[in-house]
Amino acid sequence: MTRFHFEIRGTWAGRPLAPNEFARIDLRLGDALELELEATRYGDPTPPTPPGRCDGLWNFEVVELFLLGRDDRYLELEFGPAGHWLALHLDGRRQVVASELALEFETWTEGARWRGRTRVPLEWLPAGLHAANAYAIHGVDAARRYLAWQPVPGPQPDFHRLEHFPPLERARRPEPEEA
Repeated sequence: MTRFHFEIRGTWAGRPLAPNEFARIDLRLGDALELELEATRYGDPTPPTPPGRCDGLWNFEVVELFLLGRDDRYLELEFGPAGHWLALHLDGRRQVVASELALEFETWTEGARWRGRTRVPLEWLPAGLHAANAYAIHGVDAARRYLAWQPVPGPQPDFHRLEHFPPLERARRPEPEEA
C-alpha cells in the first residue's frame, strides 16, 4: 500500500507556525484512497448547514488537499471540523467540472485538535496523478490565516497555482515493516 504524508507547518508564504499550530494529512493508496487528518481546532464559526457536503467550505475553518494529474486536471478535497466536506473535480485552474460527488466523512474532536477520515474512490483521482499540495485555513476577517504544506509564491494566497504544486513523491513515506 502506497503511503503519503503532508505536514502543514507554515503559512502559504512559507513563514513557520507556532509549535501548537499544525495540520497533517495521511493517505494510504490501496483499493481506495484512505485519508486521515488531524489539525489544530481553532473554534471558528461552522457552516450554517448540517454536516455533509458544503459548498463554499473554504470560507470556514478547513483542511484541504489538492491532487494534480495530467493536463491540469485535479481533485480538490476540503474537510471541516464539524463534519462538513467538499469534493470537486477541476479541469484547468478553477474550472469545476464535477461537484456533486458524495463522500462519507467522519470527524471528532480531541481537546484542542480535531480529526477526520474518509475513503475516496480511486476513480476520482485524476489520470497521471503526479503533484499535490495541502492547505489549512482558519480565522475570521482580518484574523484569517492561510497555511500550506509547501509555500505558494505570490502577493496573496492562491491555492490554485498549479505550477507550484510539488511532486507527489515528496510526500511519499516508506511502507511499514512487516512484523
